[in-house]
Amino acid sequence: MKKLIMIKYGELTTKKANRNAFIKILTKNIEKMLKDENVTITKDRVRMYITCDDEVKVIKNLQKVFGLHSIVLCEKVNTNIEDICKKANELVIGKKTFKIETKRSLKSFPINSMEVSRKVGAYVLKNSNLKVDVHNPDIIVHVEIRNEGTFLYTDDIPGIGGYPVGIQGKGLLMLSGGIDSPVAGYLALKRGVDLECIYFESPPHTSVEAKNKVLKLASIINEYSGNIKVHVVPFTKLQEEIYKKVPHTYMITIMRRMMYRIALKVCLKNNLKVIVNGESIGQVASQTLDSMSVINKVVDIPVIRPVACMDKLEIISLANKINTYETSILPYEDCCTIFVPKHPIIHPSLDKCISYEATFDFEKLVDECIDNIETITNFESDDYTDYL
Repeated sequence: MKKLIMIKYGELTTKKANRNAFIKILTKNIEKMLKDENVTITKDRVRMYITCDDEVKVIKNLQKVFGLHSIVLCEKVNTNIEDICKKANELVIGKKTFKIETKRSLKSFPINSMEVSRKVGAYVLKNSNLKVDVHNPDIIVHVEIRNEGTFLYTDDIPGIGGYPVGIQGKGLLMLSGGIDSPVAGYLALKRGVDLECIYFESPPHTSVEAKNKVLKLASIINEYSGNIKVHVVPFTKLQEEIYKKVPHTYMITIMRRMMYRIALKVCLKNNLKVIVNGESIGQVASQTLDSMSVINKVVDIPVIRPVACMDKLEIISLANKINTYETSILPYEDCCTIFVPKHPIIHPSLDKCISYEATFDFEKLVDECIDNIETITNFESDDYTDYL
């Protein structure tokens, strides 16, 4: 038997002239998420309706679509008070107390919302042993009288909110194997920024397990997008040159400046509008305000730091929620943790950075990194999980 799911939009309801564009992208994202399910989707400016065979699977998938305020398994009835009363009475079976809440957007319906609730409540009282409890009922029956029909439901499943992925264009997530960057990616997706990822590997200093750990994290983020690809940058020669030519206290700062230069080139090549990363203010030496300022000087596009003002416990909590934490703590080092000096500079000088970078031909090495990028797009066919 076919089931009916009603979608209530999230922040899209704050949009006016652009609402149709938001709903169009949201519909596309939902169709992609439900591509393996037998569904029919209809929509208007306020609601979306999905008819399906397996409501459990559909609702589970919808809970990973940004732009949804809530997901409702509902019953549709004819728009007359008799059918509304009968269906409400069916929905309260097995309960002791109830409440009726009505919204009437169909103004031609002759009975107002309060009167509908009163009539339906009176019918249930007459035809059951239930009592009304307006403060703490066992069940609330919601009645929505709309142009496209009348809908009744009892459970309102929260969506994850935000904007539909892609409405803001695309960005490049600097994805390491740590806890913070996958969370930053999730939060960027929530604001409508579709993502590609960039990962810097330095074999033999970093292992295949470290790379495959990052690909596993990307695959988890991809559950909320479906568009993720990972640009794997061979960073060994450039990182080794930094180690040879730059004072150890400045190694991390110069390394991050090189990473930003490479990220910028990848953005320009792939029409990506922003760089996204997991930097949190003051967490490590490269994330002091002075360090971020000096590092940022090498790029001229926006850098978004979604977790910048979150503390570590908040980030860990969100990582657990989105299922990246257990993968992030696997003990495989990435290139940001190898060659870490004992006392990295926390207030770097821009002039010194420029001076140290002038001691080697970094532009040639950056271009070599770009020329040898490996781009991974199909996580399902990759066997990286075998290494974890």
